[in-house]
Amino acid sequence: MKVRMGGKSRDIPAVWWEDGKVLAIDQTRLPGTLRITKISDHRDVALAIKKMVVRGAPTIGATAAYGLALAWKNGESIRRAVKLLISTRPTAYDLFFALDWMLDRMEEPIESAIEYASSITGQCRKIGEYGAKLVRNGSTVLTHCNAGALATVDFGTALAPLRIAHRGGKSPMVLVDETRPRLQGAKLTSWELMNEGIEHAIIVDNAAGHYLKSEIDLVIVGADRIAKNGDAANKIGTYEKAVVAKENGVPFYVAAPMSTFDPNIAGERDIPIEERDQSEVLRIGRERIGPPRVAARNPAFDITPARYITGFITEKGIRKPSEIAGLIGKR
Repeated sequence: MKVRMGGKSRDIPAVWWEDGKVLAIDQTRLPGTLRITKISDHRDVALAIKKMVVRGAPTIGATAAYGLALAWKNGESIRRAVKLLISTRPTAYDLFFALDWMLDRMEEPIESAIEYASSITGQCRKIGEYGAKLVRNGSTVLTHCNAGALATVDFGTALAPLRIAHRGGKSPMVLVDETRPRLQGAKLTSWELMNEGIEHAIIVDNAAGHYLKSEIDLVIVGADRIAKNGDAANKIGTYEKAVVAKENGVPFYVAAPMSTFDPNIAGERDIPIEERDQSEVLRIGRERIGPPRVAARNPAFDITPARYITGFITEKGIRKPSEIAGLIGKR
């Protein structure tokens, strides 16, 4: 992804391996500070995933792969390392996919982890090439949360079609949901689009319905886990956008690599939903916004049933929800 460092524009991924360490953009510091954190222990990798220093399903998977490589390098128990890494984020299937992928390739774990991260970047580029065909010049596109390069090692899933369309001469306008409570849209998606030079505006989450009724031509979101029937888990607030989009005849697409599709999950009832600390809801920064002693509920994800999804943008092309079971069986 393009970032400004030292007064110059550079291309760097969200996470990578360098000199025996895992390097990652600390996403909790954005957009104010671009900080690269260096990690040399798999326990700290697990903490970085849990604390959302790194986030987004594909980036979580790549980071976990690097964490397993660190455990091997440091002579730690691989079994215990896997157990710890799996415990960090229960909804994102890429985490489980990446660790299974690594366990089959532990003869050269460092090289395998680097290969895994590189493969995600290639898949996201293909997602962008397929999805760019859906983006018309001058169209208005809604996205939710962050499914850009930060969430996917590089390039993005939901943002990849917009990058490719923009680089191909199209001029989409992107409406960016702020994405309470952690504001990934306002902080991360906007930061990526600004670095890319793509026109956009941040809107409060509650304004999406208003614009779906009047201005939005297309919705593209990412996903953290997709069931065999096409039900998709994504950041909390996605479900309501899909329902309103269908009511107003706006196409709703989910962009995700095949590593996000879970062959072991039949439908939405089997997808675990992570519940995060209530303080994320009750505070903005250091300021408390709820009354003393009030409780809050904080699901990190919701599930959009397949009937509200127009199609899936994958590295294998654009597919209807009815095609997902067959697509998973062929990977």
